[in-house]
Amino acid sequence: MNIFTFGDLLDHYPYRHIDRTKINLISEITPQSEFIQVAGVLVNFDVVGQKAGRRIVAELKDKTGFLELTWFQGLSWVAKLLEAGQSYLVYGRVSFYNGKPQIVHPELEILSPEQQLAKNYLEPVYSTTEKLKARGLGGRQIGKLTQLLMGMIREKDIEENLPSSVLEQLQLVNRFSAYKQIHFPQTNTEYENAVKRLKFEELFIAQMRMNLLRSQRHRFSKGVIFERVGEYFNDLYRNYLPFELTGAQKRVLKEIRADTAKGKQMNRLLQGDVGSGKTIVAVLTMLLAVDNGYQACLMAPTEILAQQHFQTIGLLLEKIGVTVKLLTGSTKSAGRKKTLQDLSEGYLQILIGTHAVIEDVVQFKKLGIVIIDEQHRFGVAQRARLWQKAEVPPHVLVMTATPIPRTLAMTAYGDLDYSVIDELPPGRQPINTVHRYESHRSKVMDFIRSEIEKGRQVYIIFPLIEESSKMDYENLMKGYENVKAYFPEPKYWISMVHGKQPAEQKELNMKRFVEGDTQIMVSTTVIEVGVNVPNASVMVIESAEKFGLSQLHQLRGRVGRGAEKSYCILLTGSKLGNDARERIRIMTSTNNGFEIAEKDLELRGPGEIDGTRQSGALNFRLASIVQDRSILEIAKNIALELLENDPDLVSAENLQLKKFLHYKKGPVQWSKIS
Repeated sequence: MNIFTFGDLLDHYPYRHIDRTKINLISEITPQSEFIQVAGVLVNFDVVGQKAGRRIVAELKDKTGFLELTWFQGLSWVAKLLEAGQSYLVYGRVSFYNGKPQIVHPELEILSPEQQLAKNYLEPVYSTTEKLKARGLGGRQIGKLTQLLMGMIREKDIEENLPSSVLEQLQLVNRFSAYKQIHFPQTNTEYENAVKRLKFEELFIAQMRMNLLRSQRHRFSKGVIFERVGEYFNDLYRNYLPFELTGAQKRVLKEIRADTAKGKQMNRLLQGDVGSGKTIVAVLTMLLAVDNGYQACLMAPTEILAQQHFQTIGLLLEKIGVTVKLLTGSTKSAGRKKTLQDLSEGYLQILIGTHAVIEDVVQFKKLGIVIIDEQHRFGVAQRARLWQKAEVPPHVLVMTATPIPRTLAMTAYGDLDYSVIDELPPGRQPINTVHRYESHRSKVMDFIRSEIEKGRQVYIIFPLIEESSKMDYENLMKGYENVKAYFPEPKYWISMVHGKQPAEQKELNMKRFVEGDTQIMVSTTVIEVGVNVPNASVMVIESAEKFGLSQLHQLRGRVGRGAEKSYCILLTGSKLGNDARERIRIMTSTNNGFEIAEKDLELRGPGEIDGTRQSGALNFRLASIVQDRSILEIAKNIALELLENDPDLVSAENLQLKKFLHYKKGPVQWSKIS
């Protein structure tokens, strides 16, 4: 629960409220009544029934009628509380039994003559744990403790952290009132006002922190200057590009050119759907560096992906005379030595590699830009080691094929500048996605056979919930044997890749498929990132109901890379839950990765999305980046405007905000809860 101090207790908000402000008459109870509160005298009570059917039945009377109260649990404890002739305040959910109203397991407290009958606030209900309950700290006790605390603190103890102009603009209550009204509101309106204020505060503070980081980087960081667009860039652009750039690619290149000309370090996230043309943007960006006398480095998460980048980029750039080399774990020692020498002496202009490029022996003469493919596969520390290989930190461009919803980008990646390639190159055929039940398996296999006979290749993917899971491994092996039964050797050749294989075997099996030695790849999701096989035209996803939306979309993106029509077949069992059915429906209705990412965010929430970089940025108590998008948008715009007008937060109005952002202690030193 992370409640250690009284300040933490204040931040432990109730999850609902009970309306105890009104006392109902028993005669007012109808079958439509839900929760009610009545005051009356206990006429009698008795223990009835045997063994499991034992219960306490009591009768409460007010001036208008009788109400039955029943308890099935804690009978000895309840019996001690009950006294015939005593007045009680009773609260609970109403039900009807034999046409008469009753409350099962009501809350009750003794009414003394001097006690005010109805409370003047909505009563909060707090979450707790079994361990805390065992120590006498249930939800009700937490409520009493919080009420005691609220009675002791004053407005000066809860310092305001939002500028007064923002409070006025959005008509928000002050911070002290928000705390008071979220715990003990007198009306629903008070509660809603408190929630509105505290949600905005959470999102605004998060936006301020990230935009401050970005603003300070823009103002104070040093970066190499790419002054001009030179011969290499223009030669490739005018004479050797295999296709016309899309509007989105041109826009992103302009953003990168503007960044790299400022003398500040670029730190930009480039996101684009599978096949949107990020690689060519990366190539042209590296040529910007080369044209200005700098070296460039492209780092990929796997050896096979690094090799693919090297083959495609190397082939393209040799036409214009740019030197490109590959450095991976399996680079032979003689080649490695020559590559390292050329790199340190400045003869090698572009280096493509895996984690091997961050080793200490790898020294650049003049590193100008680092491009990182599939950024979520690399940690911050790994990226930082590349930056240290130059006196002035190189520009950084991180790329991902996982479309990131706008709200998630604003929160998890808000300290980065980000670019989006949101259109596909012309001529790309949309992938035809269909859903088939297990009962149609033989027809699916017949279709696969017909595609192989046309010279195409096929992926068959099995789910892997946990890499170490024995059951998942057995399912994969069983699936592999089934595929072999349909497609026997030597007429057909099958590659298999899974997480338990040694890295060398995995790479070899992938390589065989990439080079066309095998027609079918049976795999777990380890092929999700990067592998480009233009000849693969069919993706079969087994037990598709077990995959998340974004993962399904990523897998689907492994096909459709050639000129031929491609297919994605989602195989499922006959019984599907509502969420699984919705995921399948979305997949078969759209190929748009950004639409899918938004839906995935709605279905799963931000915490479950792969590649979420700063999970701490998403740990809000009240706010949701899904439900509260409009508040997030307002918070972001106000934060940007405020920093534009007062980048150092030195105006009198912003000093409290600055103090809060820098974690300076307020006037209250919250003591620990003993």
